[in-house]
Amino acid sequence: MKLSTSARLGLLTIALFGIGTWACQTSRSTGVASTADAASAVYVAPGEYDEFYAFMSGGFSGNLTVMGLPSGRLLKTVPVFSQYAENGWGYNEETKEMLQTSYGFAAWDDSHHPELSMTDGVPDGRWIFINANNTPRIARIDLTEFETKEILEIPNSAGNHGSPFITPNSEYVVATTRFSVPVPNRDMSIEEYAGNFKGMLSFIRANDPGNMDVAFQIIMPGYNYDLAHAGKGPSDGWMFFTSYNVEEAHTLLEVNASKRDKDFIAAVDWKRAEECVAEGAARTMPARYVHNYKGEDRIARSVMKESVTVLDPTACARLVYFLPTPKSPHGVDVDPTGRFIVAGGKLATVIPVHSFEKMIAAIAAEQFEGVVDGIPVLQYDAIIAGEVQDPGLGPLHTEFDGRGFAYTTAFISSEIVKWSLETFEVVDRIPVYYSVGHLMIPGGDSREPWGKYLVALNKMTKDRYLPTGPELAHSAQLIDISGDKMRLLLDFPTMGEPHYAQAIPAELILDKQLRLYRLSENRNPFATMGEGAAKVTRQGRRVDVHMTAIRSHFAPDNIEGIEVGDSVFFHVTNLEQDWDVPHGFAVLGMETAELLIMPGDTRTLLWRPTRPGIYPFYCTDFCSALHQEMQGYVRVSPLNSGVPVAWGTGGRLTTGQPAN
Repeated sequence: MKLSTSARLGLLTIALFGIGTWACQTSRSTGVASTADAASAVYVAPGEYDEFYAFMSGGFSGNLTVMGLPSGRLLKTVPVFSQYAENGWGYNEETKEMLQTSYGFAAWDDSHHPELSMTDGVPDGRWIFINANNTPRIARIDLTEFETKEILEIPNSAGNHGSPFITPNSEYVVATTRFSVPVPNRDMSIEEYAGNFKGMLSFIRANDPGNMDVAFQIIMPGYNYDLAHAGKGPSDGWMFFTSYNVEEAHTLLEVNASKRDKDFIAAVDWKRAEECVAEGAARTMPARYVHNYKGEDRIARSVMKESVTVLDPTACARLVYFLPTPKSPHGVDVDPTGRFIVAGGKLATVIPVHSFEKMIAAIAAEQFEGVVDGIPVLQYDAIIAGEVQDPGLGPLHTEFDGRGFAYTTAFISSEIVKWSLETFEVVDRIPVYYSVGHLMIPGGDSREPWGKYLVALNKMTKDRYLPTGPELAHSAQLIDISGDKMRLLLDFPTMGEPHYAQAIPAELILDKQLRLYRLSENRNPFATMGEGAAKVTRQGRRVDVHMTAIRSHFAPDNIEGIEVGDSVFFHVTNLEQDWDVPHGFAVLGMETAELLIMPGDTRTLLWRPTRPGIYPFYCTDFCSALHQEMQGYVRVSPLNSGVPVAWGTGGRLTTGQPAN
């Protein structure tokens, strides 16, 4: 049967209406904004800037990545705890010391939690801190340069997962022990874990750039300490830490550490700790740990520390209280008012919300259900403000929008659940793809969140991107939380595991960005301030090449008199005084990374030639139309050949010292 044109158009209209209706229903059920709406919401036009800087943990890359929001564009990778060949971090002579530890040169780590500095409980854009899990360390990154400026090792600690969470005026960042260990660490039977292994809560002085140090540590029972957050407003002066494995199991923790209905949040009065330290209640314990920092000459140095101040709660009354919390609590988050302490019990069926006001009253009334290792355990019913019912399966982390709502991730059911801080009732939920861990709202852990977007930091990607073999890109998702209902706007891949993130409005740090290093202020002892000062010197088997780089040549660009077995230090100074004109440097056959030198800066590369020949070097960073011509040669002669050191640019070589 043939249909008339009008009939066909009618059926098509009905079909499109049906598809549209289905799509609308699908969008509503998944919380996905329509394609046009989502594209419009995240579109940043060419030449325009994103609204937020987002600082994403690099997970097992050991670095920090910086992305723009809402576009999800990758802006920069900041190397921190891992060698980074792109700019020579941890390879060049100026940064190697940043990776020194008491165990030696540690060229890799696992970074989970970036944390912005704060003033009066609000991110201020001065610095961002990030942790190293494996070899416990905390780093400070300067947000005028987006460069790591100091790294402090944490003694008496193993598995630095719960860090670096900051106090409202950046007095301290804290670091907790995921793995309890003997303190001091020593050879003993693992079967003797219970009672002998200890946890440690470390308070790191954070408000003095270049001088981070452990102010004091609190020695705790041998649980697994997980995450932390500082109080604010009425709860300012307190720090809250989750713990699990109060059973003190040491094997098969998935079973043995889940037997009790409740574990603990440890509430620490850190101002009381300061009093106890000042009163002499702490003891000094031998401990070797390293502080690495960059000086005004932009060269890293390491200092070995030999002792640390340790507080025992039994020697400092009113210091620590345990808040019973179901079950295996992971995240602990304090709402913007500072009144509520929210726990994410990953095996719990509710989200417990503790009241700070009730906690203080319970302490005053000594409403304790017991005492563990000298630490009072408060009665659960005496401190609970409410329990959020039906919060999804596997609640982990909570952040806040500043408008009276909290958002909690549910790992197992892969969703974000929005609930009211007034009624503790769920008001919205949205699926995410897949298995979400942390979430991030810009300023969402602070006193004044910028509650426009939420970023879900998912553990698995599955079918979200083009497959790339067994390993898939990691995933974050941008969700609009400005209205009553959450709307999924964007998927974007991340570098390494996107474990946690923080974000800040771009306008707060945009105008503070350093554009270049003033050549006149270059304090590197090997800086070459002009081409006329370029030279090559030898002392024994050490050769120093004092080199300059400027568009589009090196000086010198011909070098002779190098012998097999020499240690050749290329000190390259970038003479440019123009924003966004770095130069690179690499030599044939070298076994390390390139140099990437910013305008006005000096970086040093050590090269040890292994066989005679002619070795070209070149600029690795495309810098001008004649970038390809920016090159040179090194002549390497056999050991003890006696070829004199010589160098030059323009065809004439200056002869210096003989080879021997």
